[in-house]
Amino acid sequence: MIAFIQKQLQLPEKSVANTVKLLNEDATVPFISRYRKEMTGGLDETEILAIQQLKQTYEDLQKRKESIKKAIAEQEALTPELEKKIDNCADMVSLEDLYLPFKKKRKTRATKAKENGLEPLAKIIMSQQAKDLEHIAEAYLNDAVVDVEAALAGARDIIAEWINENQYIRTRLRKLYSRKAAISTTVVKDKKNEDAAKKYLQYFDWSEPLRPCPSHRLLAILRAEAEGYIRFKVAVEEDDALDIIDDTVIKNDNQDTADQLFDAIKDAYKRLLAPSISNDVLKEAKEQADSTAIQVFANNLRQLLLGAPLGEKRILALDPGFRSGCKLVCLDEKGDLKHNENIYPHPPQNKMTEAMKKVRSLVSAYKIEAIAIGNGTASRETEAFIKRIGFDRDLQVFVVNEAGASVYSASTIARKEFPNYDVTVRGAVSIGRRLADPLAELVKIDPKSIGVGQYQHDVDQGQLKKQLDATVMSCVNTVGVNINTASASLLSYVAGIGPALAENIVKYRSENKGIRSRKELLDVPRLGKKAYEQAAGFIRVRQGENPLDDSAVHPERYKLVAKMAKDVKTPLTSLIGNKEAIQKIDIKKYCTEEVGIPTLEDIVAELEKPGLDPREKAKVFSFDPRLQNISDVKAGMRVPGIVNNITNFGCFVDIGIKESGLVHISKLANTYVSDVNAVVQLHQHVSVKVVEVDLDRKRIQLSMVD
Repeated sequence: MIAFIQKQLQLPEKSVANTVKLLNEDATVPFISRYRKEMTGGLDETEILAIQQLKQTYEDLQKRKESIKKAIAEQEALTPELEKKIDNCADMVSLEDLYLPFKKKRKTRATKAKENGLEPLAKIIMSQQAKDLEHIAEAYLNDAVVDVEAALAGARDIIAEWINENQYIRTRLRKLYSRKAAISTTVVKDKKNEDAAKKYLQYFDWSEPLRPCPSHRLLAILRAEAEGYIRFKVAVEEDDALDIIDDTVIKNDNQDTADQLFDAIKDAYKRLLAPSISNDVLKEAKEQADSTAIQVFANNLRQLLLGAPLGEKRILALDPGFRSGCKLVCLDEKGDLKHNENIYPHPPQNKMTEAMKKVRSLVSAYKIEAIAIGNGTASRETEAFIKRIGFDRDLQVFVVNEAGASVYSASTIARKEFPNYDVTVRGAVSIGRRLADPLAELVKIDPKSIGVGQYQHDVDQGQLKKQLDATVMSCVNTVGVNINTASASLLSYVAGIGPALAENIVKYRSENKGIRSRKELLDVPRLGKKAYEQAAGFIRVRQGENPLDDSAVHPERYKLVAKMAKDVKTPLTSLIGNKEAIQKIDIKKYCTEEVGIPTLEDIVAELEKPGLDPREKAKVFSFDPRLQNISDVKAGMRVPGIVNNITNFGCFVDIGIKESGLVHISKLANTYVSDVNAVVQLHQHVSVKVVEVDLDRKRIQLSMVD
């Protein structure tokens, strides 16, 4: 396993071996990355996650090998040589190629020919020694084989199957396909004029090499085919493929057998090998495209979850609307709902004066510090309405991305949190809480509903879920969790916790009026020492019994920190945040085999700024007031915007209207850009120039280049 992983990742053997050991002991990726740096050689989360995935791949491969050996042994065909070949297989594809001749098949042309007694004739042809094949074939005629041509055709069917099952041939063809295969598409004629087909217009007649085909384009082609608008094929030049098989099969110039073999080769390729190999190569390309798309989604999700929080503020949140009015809620510093009602400042009711009075009085009554407005329908009009109100205090007004809020408001989690309120109230609360802490609120929503990916419904859903869950866990543990205010949803992503223990923690803190120390977690039902070890460093206890409980210092190092404080003659409570005293600590003095410089540096950094939130603070942003809908957008305008989605081919920018504009990767900078994330980040405030507006297709092309 170690060698298998090392070969793929090129990491030090000791680092891989120790990481595998920790994973086998049920350690989590965030815990290993943060608190076992000496064992891993300082591997980061991405590297540890890759080791975890390859470990699973290796274990799956070993299970399949055992299953295949058992199946072949039951046929009494497992020779020592074959067993060695199976054991030496390093990937699933070559393993399945080895198993192919022994796989139970449905009835094929070859099996029928064998039943008719033609296998000896096929062997004679394959030996390439025979002369006068027609005379030889006469010996194999019977009730089922009526003439010489039928006998030779049956023998060719058997040979075609042998060729198809030849691992060497399949390996060489697979290499040819991986280098030279092209994907080509044609439109389904009776569908080409449908409005829904227009988005796939470029694929009505398309061809390009498969290997460099970008992830988003391959997934688009596969989606268009699945929806019935196009057909596609993956192929290589037929002569190139036939030459490979010829070189392997035909050994001499015996014309009698060569003609029969060449016919069998062509049949084997067209009927068996080409469909099989093209499917394998397409599957591999799809897996790579999935992996790329999933990584794009994970990168976007990370940036979204680590978006700037406003912090613990009293917030008035509005879910805007025209006919149904704006749902308004008031939240306290903890995000608890204190008031809700509807106001109707927009058409058709136009009760603006009444709405202004109501908002002004609520701001005063609930001592509101900030206002959050959802960015859906009537968002710009509601923002303008709020800014016209004269308040008795300075208020920051934020427009909040509400993607997925409707999914949350109808979810089991929302019903449990607000059993006595309808979906409109829950949606408005979610908008307000997103402003206070995007991470704490967004973990309640299925990441696929947040809308920051590309083709997320077309990729492998199992792999997508694994990657997104790992991303959410990474973000939650990077920030840390307040044990006394975090929801069960947020707690469930803390390393070692999970949904069941999260519910137990919430119940325990409710019954005991809070948790006063990390150590108290061990009193939570079913939370054992292993879960405590994994979770403790990522839990924060504000104003708890031990000041280190509000830091990222792990409890296993508390004694070490106490010794540091004693050595610099400073009480622990006075050491935390005391840069002058901390600088006196000689970390080399505390080095052991178990605790090295990386861990000691982390501890000192935490003592300087305990529990520091790595996220920036939320900033107010204002859209161009000239833009209310797409008809207001004109080529040549320069307008402010917020990056709201990133793909491999560019980024989408919210310019304050329903339709986001696309900045193609070629328009991101004056220099060549290979990675969009190297230039922009999600939620980044940017200035963009309008290049083109397509009103019919509701598409806007933007540029960040002057």
